[in-house]
Amino acid sequence: MKEVFFTQAIAEGIAEEMERDRSVFMIGEDIATYGGAFGASQGLFERFGPSRIIDSPISENSLVGLAIGAALTGLRPIVEIMYMDFITLAFDQILNKAIKCRYLSQGSRSVPLVIRTSAGGGRCYGPDHSQSLEGLFIHLPGLQIVAPSNPYDAKGMLKAAIRSNDPVLFIEYRMLYAMRGSVSTNIEEIVPLGKAVIRKEGQDITVVTFGRQVEISLNAINQIEKEISIELIDLRSLSPLDMDTILSSVKKTGHLVVVEEGCVTGGVCGEISAKVMEAGFYDLDAPIVRVGARDVPVPFSPYLENQVLPSSNSIKQAILHCIEN
Repeated sequence: MKEVFFTQAIAEGIAEEMERDRSVFMIGEDIATYGGAFGASQGLFERFGPSRIIDSPISENSLVGLAIGAALTGLRPIVEIMYMDFITLAFDQILNKAIKCRYLSQGSRSVPLVIRTSAGGGRCYGPDHSQSLEGLFIHLPGLQIVAPSNPYDAKGMLKAAIRSNDPVLFIEYRMLYAMRGSVSTNIEEIVPLGKAVIRKEGQDITVVTFGRQVEISLNAINQIEKEISIELIDLRSLSPLDMDTILSSVKKTGHLVVVEEGCVTGGVCGEISAKVMEAGFYDLDAPIVRVGARDVPVPFSPYLENQVLPSSNSIKQAILHCIEN
């Protein structure tokens, strides 16, 4: 094990998989000599050259379309979309091409494609550069969605995503890029997709979240853990959802708070809440509480952004409200 930044964990995961498999390449905007908008591909161009680390024009639709074609011919492309806000420009390629090829070919063709993108607020980038759009993509069958909360999972899950034979949307919350943490030095070690992890065990209430909100939820829990025993589940994968871990925890605690950075309406929280109501209704002692961004575009103003996005205080208040009911 060694200590690295989140960005370094991403770059290491890519480098190790490119060394292991020559069919892996990466394409995106400013990823070569510049090293990526957030530094997550630094050193890769010098190591692998312009044929495998490819700077592209500003055309997300073309990027993903090219990558789908490459994947169908046996390559394993990694596409970097600089901001998740821009991924909507490639929505048609993802919805109508990437996730349907296996079905349309009766399983004879696969699309081993990874789409990396940065998401979330916290840097006051305004409404066009701060969105968390997981809710748009969790609706799409055939698309795996990953949102790690620390460097270890970022590296291990990215390696697993690159080895997957189906499309993976890999979401990196950019406020985590400066986080330091341990990663494995074993090039064969991966973190399996589709499996949540319990970050903190508790008896009174279950909190389920992912990405940046894991750290923020832990801050909230630390403020009230002397009064309430709280179990925190880090989803890590949004599709498929590890409902077994969630339902097992809810059966133990009887209370559930679900947290995401995206807007509450139509989001990941709603999907989890519905599944718990279907399969674990009689284990609940109180209504499920959802915490997410307000249903407005993310503001540029630091003060207003703080009012719109979830915070440790709003999560704490949600926990207290749930446990009191």
